Amino acid sequence: QVQLVESGGGSVQAGGSLKLSCAVSRYISLSCGMGWYRQAPGKERELVSTIRSGGTTTYADSAKGRFTISQDNAKNTLYLQMNSLQTEDTAVYYCAAGWTRPCYYRGSVPTKYDYWGQGTQVTVSS
Repeated sequence: QVQLVESGGGSVQAGGSLKLSCAVSRYISLSCGMGWYRQAPGKERELVSTIRSGGTTTYADSAKGRFTISQDNAKNTLYLQMNSLQTEDTAVYYCAAGWTRPCYYRGSVPTKYDYWGQGTQVTVSS
């Protein structure tokens, strides 16, 4: 079992920044890959960004150039630095971990996630 605990959400004005963290209860370097998802009210959950242990990252088009995913293996923590936030970024953000083997990928993107955090609210106001 792997526990994921997000933090760092909050309310900011458009143009501001937030850094989300996701503490992982086991060695993050053992994961198949980690991801950040978000779900806005009335919308489906969408993938924001992923990272694999070797450092390969991917971003949704909406996140490219504004968000940066990273992980600190020593701290077993996943991060999402979000800059130039827009009102459309308002959502609950979830971290997710792919863990059980076999791992599945579509290109560089992990496609199977076994564990999820409880989510952290991000609200961007105009």
